[in-house]
Amino acid sequence: MTDSPADDGRTPAAVERLLRDAPLIDGHNDLAHQIRVRFGGDPEAFDARDARALEPPLHTDLTRLRRGCVGGQFWAAYVPVETAGAGAARAMFEQIDVVRRFVARYPDLLAPATSADEIESARDRGVIASLVGVEGGHGIEDSAALLRAAFALGARYLTLVHNVHTAWADCAVQEPLHGGLTADGRALVREMNRLGMLVDLSHAAPATMADALRCSRAPAACTHSGARSVTDHPRNVPDEILERIAEADGIVMATFVPQFVCAAVRDHRVARRAESARLRERYPDRPERRRRALREWDGLHPAPRASLADVVGHLEHLRAVAGVEHVGIGSDFDGIEEVPTGLEDVAAYPALFARLARAGWSEPELRALAGGNLLRVLRAVQAAAG
Repeated sequence: MTDSPADDGRTPAAVERLLRDAPLIDGHNDLAHQIRVRFGGDPEAFDARDARALEPPLHTDLTRLRRGCVGGQFWAAYVPVETAGAGAARAMFEQIDVVRRFVARYPDLLAPATSADEIESARDRGVIASLVGVEGGHGIEDSAALLRAAFALGARYLTLVHNVHTAWADCAVQEPLHGGLTADGRALVREMNRLGMLVDLSHAAPATMADALRCSRAPAACTHSGARSVTDHPRNVPDEILERIAEADGIVMATFVPQFVCAAVRDHRVARRAESARLRERYPDRPERRRRALREWDGLHPAPRASLADVVGHLEHLRAVAGVEHVGIGSDFDGIEEVPTGLEDVAAYPALFARLARAGWSEPELRALAGGNLLRVLRAVQAAAG
């Protein structure tokens, strides 16, 4: 970007030039899960070059990724919480396989990557670096051997928990069970350090986050979370943890999940769940009556929408508390049913960065946010391995 009056670094063209050079790396996209549930896990069952005609629409296809200036993507190998226990490992490895086959199908547009150097090499070749992140520590079924097997297949982060506790860690949305990490959980974090695998703290309870930060000898990440001081949702990160992540030279990657970034959306969802529970109690044997009553409630209580501005608010707070060196982007596209206005799909990243530029973020800050910070963290994780 330049500082000339005609192009002061805030125009769409200037922002796109920056992002194409940065590279822009998103920490979390759930397209692989969509391939599993909608196409039987077969990447050849649809054309990912342009998926705009699908119903319901996807947030992601390769044409829009290029239009969004994406240079690197962590594809989430999501392990459904329903598989917790027997079957979780199978789901994890099948999801890793989906990602690998998806990337291999489009060698002119995607390249497998497992390191910062490979991300930059893919950027230089004009293809999108594609990494695997396992979402849900229950996928390893309490086995360090399965953790190592996932790493051998290319997984470069593990989200310690999803929305259920494991035998060794507490998640954010259930009543505490362990008070953080158990001794086995701390041992798994140290094994991830030894392998060179990024510890992902999204979905973890604050006590779990704090324990992981204490025992990890490498920087950790939240790959798709917001700031709890901005939106008081248990999936978001408290300020004291933001400060500790920064002290450990880690990164928090701001998500676009509406109920995480917008208090009005969060409150509406809480109220709707309460109304649904009330109707189940009132009409236990009349499902159609419940559905009709809930439609009536919806008509009287229109759902609010999160916006690009809400995401900017979280990014501003993360920068203020953790420092600009410790902030990134982790959208959760295709892992959410609704999206913020202005961030409808993966083509919208330039609009977000243009808004930040107009808000006063400098070119070095935007480059750090786009991918520079994550590249530094990945190199530090790799350096700590062994």
